[in-house]
Amino acid sequence: EVTQEQWQSVMGNNPAFFKNCGEKCPVEQVSWNDIQEFIKKLNARTKKNYRLPTEAEWEYAARSGGKKEKYAGTSSDVELGKYAWYSANSGGGAHPVGQKQPNGLGLYDMTGNVWEWCQDWYGEKYYSQSTRKNPSGPQSGTRRVLRGGAWLFEPARIRSVTRYGLTPASRSDLYGFRLSLPLSR
Repeated sequence: EVTQEQWQSVMGNNPAFFKNCGEKCPVEQVSWNDIQEFIKKLNARTKKNYRLPTEAEWEYAARSGGKKEKYAGTSSDVELGKYAWYSANSGGGAHPVGQKQPNGLGLYDMTGNVWEWCQDWYGEKYYSQSTRKNPSGPQSGTRRVLRGGAWLFEPARIRSVTRYGLTPASRSDLYGFRLSLPLSR
Protein backbone atom coordinates (compact mmCIF):
# COMPACT_ATOMS: atom_id res chain seq x y z
CA GLU A 1 0.00 0.00 0.00
CA VAL A 2 1.20 3.52 -0.74
CA THR A 3 2.27 5.11 2.55
CA GLN A 4 1.66 8.54 4.01
CA GLU A 5 5.38 9.24 3.56
CA GLN A 6 5.26 8.37 -0.14
CA TRP A 7 2.15 10.51 -0.70
CA GLN A 8 3.74 13.44 1.16
CA SER A 9 6.91 13.25 -0.95
CA VAL A 10 4.93 13.47 -4.21
CA MET A 11 1.96 15.66 -3.28
CA GLY A 12 3.43 17.86 -0.51
CA ASN A 13 0.57 17.13 1.91
CA ASN A 14 -0.82 14.32 4.02
CA PRO A 15 -4.60 13.90 3.83
CA ALA A 16 -4.66 10.85 6.14
CA PHE A 17 -6.97 10.70 9.13
CA PHE A 18 -4.60 8.34 10.95
CA LYS A 19 -1.58 10.68 10.95
CA ASN A 20 -0.68 9.51 14.47
CA CYS A 21 -0.15 6.02 13.00
CA GLY A 22 3.05 7.27 11.36
CA GLU A 23 4.63 7.79 7.94
CA LYS A 24 4.73 4.06 7.20
CA CYS A 25 0.96 3.75 7.52
CA PRO A 26 -1.12 3.64 4.36
CA VAL A 27 -2.31 6.97 3.10
CA GLU A 28 -6.10 7.08 3.29
CA GLN A 29 -8.73 9.76 2.84
CA VAL A 30 -7.80 9.72 -0.86
CA SER A 31 -10.31 9.43 -3.68
CA TRP A 32 -9.79 7.66 -6.99
CA ASN A 33 -9.59 11.14 -8.54
CA ASP A 34 -6.89 12.24 -6.02
CA ILE A 35 -4.89 9.13 -6.88
CA GLN A 36 -4.94 9.98 -10.60
CA GLU A 37 -3.25 13.30 -9.78
CA PHE A 38 -0.69 11.48 -7.60
CA ILE A 39 0.06 9.03 -10.42
CA LYS A 40 0.45 11.84 -12.94
CA LYS A 41 2.98 13.62 -10.71
CA LEU A 42 4.81 10.41 -9.79
CA ASN A 43 5.15 9.38 -13.43
CA ALA A 44 6.43 12.83 -14.41
CA ARG A 45 9.01 12.63 -11.63
CA THR A 46 10.15 9.05 -12.24
CA LYS A 47 9.65 8.84 -16.03
CA LYS A 48 7.83 5.54 -15.43
CA ASN A 49 4.26 4.42 -16.09
CA TYR A 50 2.75 3.62 -12.69
CA ARG A 51 -1.00 3.06 -12.54
CA LEU A 52 -3.65 1.48 -10.37
CA PRO A 53 -3.98 -2.26 -10.90
CA THR A 54 -7.01 -3.51 -12.77
CA GLU A 55 -9.47 -5.45 -10.68
CA ALA A 56 -8.32 -8.72 -12.28
CA GLU A 57 -4.66 -7.91 -11.61
CA TRP A 58 -5.49 -7.01 -8.03
CA GLU A 59 -7.32 -10.30 -7.38
CA TYR A 60 -4.63 -12.41 -9.10
CA ALA A 61 -1.98 -10.74 -6.93
CA ALA A 62 -4.05 -11.01 -3.74
CA ARG A 63 -4.56 -14.71 -4.33
CA SER A 64 -0.82 -15.39 -4.53
CA GLY A 65 -0.82 -15.75 -8.32
CA GLY A 66 -4.33 -17.04 -8.86
CA LYS A 67 -4.63 -19.62 -6.07
CA LYS A 68 -8.05 -20.19 -4.54
CA GLU A 69 -7.20 -18.37 -1.30
CA LYS A 70 -10.09 -17.07 0.78
CA TYR A 71 -7.91 -14.19 2.01
CA ALA A 72 -4.57 -12.91 0.70
CA GLY A 73 -2.08 -15.49 1.94
CA THR A 74 -4.44 -17.99 3.58
CA SER A 75 -7.85 -19.62 3.49
CA SER A 76 -7.88 -20.18 7.24
CA ASP A 77 -10.02 -18.00 9.49
CA VAL A 78 -7.76 -19.05 12.39
CA GLU A 79 -4.63 -17.78 10.57
CA LEU A 80 -6.22 -14.58 9.20
CA GLY A 81 -4.70 -12.44 11.97
CA LYS A 82 -1.21 -13.38 10.77
CA TYR A 83 -1.93 -11.77 7.37
CA ALA A 84 -4.41 -8.95 7.94
CA TRP A 85 -5.52 -6.04 10.09
CA TYR A 86 -9.29 -6.34 10.49
CA SER A 87 -12.04 -5.83 13.08
CA ALA A 88 -10.72 -8.44 15.55
CA ASN A 89 -7.13 -7.14 15.77
CA SER A 90 -6.90 -3.60 14.38
CA GLY A 91 -7.78 -1.69 17.54
CA GLY A 92 -9.99 0.60 15.47
CA GLY A 93 -7.55 1.96 12.92
CA ALA A 94 -4.96 1.48 10.20
CA HIS A 95 -1.47 0.11 10.90
CA PRO A 96 1.97 0.55 9.32
CA VAL A 97 2.37 -1.32 6.04
CA GLY A 98 4.19 -4.66 6.06
CA GLN A 99 3.75 -5.71 9.69
CA LYS A 100 1.75 -8.84 8.88
CA GLN A 101 2.92 -11.84 6.84
CA PRO A 102 2.98 -11.40 3.05
CA ASN A 103 0.98 -13.59 0.71
CA GLY A 104 2.57 -16.15 -1.63
CA LEU A 105 3.82 -13.43 -3.98
CA GLY A 106 5.47 -11.47 -1.16
CA LEU A 107 2.77 -8.76 -1.15
CA TYR A 108 1.70 -7.27 2.17
CA ASP A 109 -1.69 -6.00 3.34
CA MET A 110 -3.73 -7.19 0.37
CA THR A 111 -6.42 -8.18 2.88
CA GLY A 112 -7.49 -5.65 5.51
CA ASN A 113 -5.81 -2.44 6.67
CA VAL A 114 -7.42 -0.18 4.00
CA TRP A 115 -9.62 -0.80 0.96
CA GLU A 116 -7.63 -0.38 -2.25
CA TRP A 117 -8.86 1.50 -5.29
CA CYS A 118 -8.52 -0.30 -8.64
CA GLN A 119 -8.45 1.17 -12.12
CA ASP A 120 -11.70 -0.42 -13.35
CA TRP A 121 -15.19 0.92 -13.46
CA TYR A 122 -17.45 -1.13 -11.20
CA GLY A 123 -19.71 -3.60 -12.97
CA GLU A 124 -22.36 -5.36 -10.89
CA LYS A 125 -22.10 -8.47 -13.10
CA TYR A 126 -18.34 -8.19 -13.66
CA TYR A 127 -17.57 -11.89 -13.24
CA SER A 128 -20.52 -13.32 -15.13
CA GLN A 129 -20.15 -10.99 -18.14
CA SER A 130 -16.40 -10.52 -18.57
CA THR A 131 -13.87 -12.63 -20.43
CA ARG A 132 -12.07 -15.23 -18.31
CA LYS A 133 -8.58 -14.09 -19.32
CA ASN A 134 -7.44 -10.71 -17.98
CA PRO A 135 -10.82 -8.91 -17.97
CA SER A 136 -10.73 -5.13 -17.83
CA GLY A 137 -14.19 -4.31 -16.50
CA PRO A 138 -16.82 -2.08 -18.10
CA GLN A 139 -15.78 0.70 -20.50
CA SER A 140 -17.68 3.31 -18.49
CA GLY A 141 -19.71 3.76 -15.34
CA THR A 142 -20.36 5.92 -12.31
CA ARG A 143 -18.44 3.95 -9.68
CA ARG A 144 -14.84 2.68 -9.42
CA VAL A 145 -13.77 -0.60 -7.81
CA LEU A 146 -12.35 -1.05 -4.31
CA ARG A 147 -10.89 -4.37 -3.14
CA GLY A 148 -9.31 -5.95 -0.07
CA GLY A 149 -11.35 -4.88 2.91
CA ALA A 150 -10.25 -2.62 5.75
CA TRP A 151 -9.42 -2.52 9.44
CA LEU A 152 -13.09 -2.05 10.41
CA PHE A 153 -14.57 -5.14 8.75
CA GLU A 154 -15.31 -8.71 9.83
CA PRO A 155 -13.68 -11.64 7.96
CA ALA A 156 -16.72 -12.28 5.73
CA ARG A 157 -16.35 -8.76 4.28
CA ILE A 158 -12.61 -8.84 3.56
CA ARG A 159 -12.37 -12.02 1.48
CA SER A 160 -10.29 -11.97 -1.71
CA VAL A 161 -13.47 -11.93 -3.81
CA THR A 162 -15.14 -9.05 -1.93
CA ARG A 163 -15.57 -5.94 -4.05
CA TYR A 164 -17.28 -2.57 -3.77
CA GLY A 165 -17.99 0.26 -6.14
CA LEU A 166 -17.95 3.92 -5.12
CA THR A 167 -17.96 7.22 -6.94
CA PRO A 168 -14.44 8.33 -7.94
CA ALA A 169 -14.70 11.36 -5.62
CA SER A 170 -15.38 9.27 -2.47
CA ARG A 171 -12.94 9.66 0.43
CA SER A 172 -12.71 7.83 3.75
CA ASP A 173 -10.19 6.70 6.35
CA LEU A 174 -10.97 3.25 4.94
CA TYR A 175 -9.73 3.88 1.36
CA GLY A 176 -6.14 3.75 0.17
CA PHE A 177 -4.33 2.18 -2.79
CA ARG A 178 -1.33 0.37 -4.18
CA LEU A 179 0.33 0.84 -7.56
CA SER A 180 1.15 -1.38 -10.49
CA LEU A 181 4.17 -0.87 -12.73
CA PRO A 182 3.73 -2.77 -16.00
CA LEU A 183 6.84 -4.45 -17.35
CA SER A 184 8.64 -2.59 -20.11
CA ARG A 185 8.94 -4.54 -23.33
